[in-house]
Amino acid sequence: MSPHTSTDFEAVYRDLHTHPELGFQEVRTAGIVAEHLRSVGYEVTEGVGITGVVGILDRGPGATVLLRADMDALPVREETGLPYASTDSTINAEGVEVPLMHACGHDMHTTALLGAASALAADPTWTGRLMLVFQPAEEQGSGARTMIEDGLFERFGTPDVVLGQHVAPFPAGAFGLRSGAAFAASDSFVITLFGRGGHGSRPETTVDPIVLAASVILRLQTIVSREVAGTETAVLTIGSVHAGSAPNIIPDSAELKISLRSVDPAVRARVIAAIERIVRGEALTSGADREPTIVHAHSYPAVVNDEAATARVHAALTAAIPGVQVIDPGLVTGSEDVGMLAEAAGVPCMYWLLGGADPAPFANVTSQQDLVARVSALPSNHSPLFAPAIIPTLPLGIAALSAAALAWLKP
Repeated sequence: MSPHTSTDFEAVYRDLHTHPELGFQEVRTAGIVAEHLRSVGYEVTEGVGITGVVGILDRGPGATVLLRADMDALPVREETGLPYASTDSTINAEGVEVPLMHACGHDMHTTALLGAASALAADPTWTGRLMLVFQPAEEQGSGARTMIEDGLFERFGTPDVVLGQHVAPFPAGAFGLRSGAAFAASDSFVITLFGRGGHGSRPETTVDPIVLAASVILRLQTIVSREVAGTETAVLTIGSVHAGSAPNIIPDSAELKISLRSVDPAVRARVIAAIERIVRGEALTSGADREPTIVHAHSYPAVVNDEAATARVHAALTAAIPGVQVIDPGLVTGSEDVGMLAEAAGVPCMYWLLGGADPAPFANVTSQQDLVARVSALPSNHSPLFAPAIIPTLPLGIAALSAAALAWLKP
């Protein structure tokens, strides 16, 4: 089937949601993307950056507009109860079976860009060049980099602007646009703490890495509260702790996985130095025989939206979408690697938020405080309960991408 109608795209969305795939495993998703793009006239290249797909539609002189969507899912067990909920699982890079869910909305991003691809291909009024990038592995923070390293811009040309959107749990019909720093930079670390294992009944003969890990976890929480000023931004989260396999055995090591979000490069550098200082200091204090290892697993910069591009997209959305609400969502401490595409190309970026919640419960909002409270009560991205309302979110997402692209492509 070549999906062209709104109903067809709803079916595509449900299908992608039911069959999520982890980063660099998006083979089925990429195949659906490539088939659809070819069916509406794009020149398609698959396998860019392992599983990425690039679609080109060239109509001669004019701007080149890069529209980007990410395709990967998360190792989350879905609890939405939806009839199209995912029950899939897969083997991850560590060889462990994990559940799968589109808990961040990348299925919405992919389907909306497919819809925009059709709408723009059917519109004879524009000139220029469309460059559609369906990116793998955003959740790993390496998908954009992998496509760039695979010659994205050398092979397909340099765009004049990078555009995209991210679904978020606020009312559909509202869009969040922010000029300047919009999404935080992201760093992740894998820390291995080494102790000296032994019998659980004789801790005096050991160096317990679990107690060491507990000390490190508590001390790391003081970085943001005591070393980052109230006027600065940083978020430090320990998202994974693994040690031991039995109640009566003190293990030899413990592993922590840490996420850091920041905006100011100076704050980022200060926090990273503090992480290293605390980890090494606590290991020394515990009498560990071996230095801990600190592996910087990934790093990508803050998404900084260009002021002029933000104004142009704002004007395009308000002109093209009746009743649209455009708000400034403030700095988002979540992160996105889309900024790397613009940075590598040396061009402006404009990445906005797409409201994805059913707007009906927000009809009688009485104040900004009331709105914030209702939004805060909704399941957030990465929650096992996260589920955008397909209608009206999907058609609005299609319209937004199309309108934004045309702001550069209209003669």
